[in-house]
Amino acid sequence: MSIAENLKQVWAELPQGVQLVAVSKFHPNEAIEEAYQAGQRIFGESKVQEMTAKYETLPKDIEWHFIGHLQTNKIKYIVPYVALIHGVDSYRLLAEINKAAAKAGRVVKCLLQLHIASEETKFGFSYDECLEMLQVGEWKNLSNIQLCGLMSMASNTDDTEQIRKEFNQLHGFFLQVKKDFFLDDDSFKELSIGMSDDFRIAVAEGSTLVRVGSRIFGGRTYI
Repeated sequence: MSIAENLKQVWAELPQGVQLVAVSKFHPNEAIEEAYQAGQRIFGESKVQEMTAKYETLPKDIEWHFIGHLQTNKIKYIVPYVALIHGVDSYRLLAEINKAAAKAGRVVKCLLQLHIASEETKFGFSYDECLEMLQVGEWKNLSNIQLCGLMSMASNTDDTEQIRKEFNQLHGFFLQVKKDFFLDDDSFKELSIGMSDDFRIAVAEGSTLVRVGSRIFGGRTYI
């Protein structure tokens, strides 16, 4: 099936209020253009240089989400245009984004990344680390970032009950954080969970942003 047909299938499975981030990393401009012509506007990239090259050559109404592990020395390149940074996994990174955003004259939207998977290789705060950072409260002085929610990845497993449990627990944590720290902040509303193989479970467990790549674009084409 074509990219446009794949997109329509995914859209059909997403309830109102859940947005699709089409994960276009490692795919050429032509693939993104086909998805764009079909009506997709939010695209996710994980490499700063690749995303910046695409930003410079593709339509300017595309909303670019950075979904990879962001190194502090690369922040300045994406801050002028990025719509949402999904994977903020430390206060230091948050502060560096704030500094670069101030220089660019922007307020950059960010999600805090939680580590919920059984694998040790994935990045992110533990639940306790995230609560500690929020309780300390230094983030409240960062006027050029806006915390909009949480992001995570489930364990890489075929055990759907484990995935459901991880997402369910994260959703409960999200509601707790919302109540304790962002009760009057309407912008803190996003839960970015769910990818090509588990987005249906994620949607059932409260996801507002799903990051789907291979189900739309097929296998990766390295560029």
